[in-house]
Amino acid sequence: MLLRSAFAAIVFIALAGCGGSSPGQLGGTWQAKGLVPMNVIYRDGEEEAMGIITSVSYKTQGKDVIVTYNDGLMKGTSIRYTIVDAKTARSDLITLVRKS
Repeated sequence: MLLRSAFAAIVFIALAGCGGSSPGQLGGTWQAKGLVPMNVIYRDGEEEAMGIITSVSYKTQGKDVIVTYNDGLMKGTSIRYTIVDAKTARSDLITLVRKS
């Protein structure tokens, strides 16, 4: 019984450190402001921009949501968005404004 509980705890800790499929506070449709203005949609396990759907994973750290691209041109790249408020998120390159 103790061995089973210890194994379950190890699996839980390992999975907690992995990226998830939920975008958390970043979920929904945003208007990107910056170099390339466009609509961006964050859904479970994917991002859609300019009609292109890309597989991504998400990791939340406090007010930050880290988006890691699993395929496409940005494969292996991560972008950190800081949630400023319910309608604004920022990265080093762009500001996202939530669309109503």
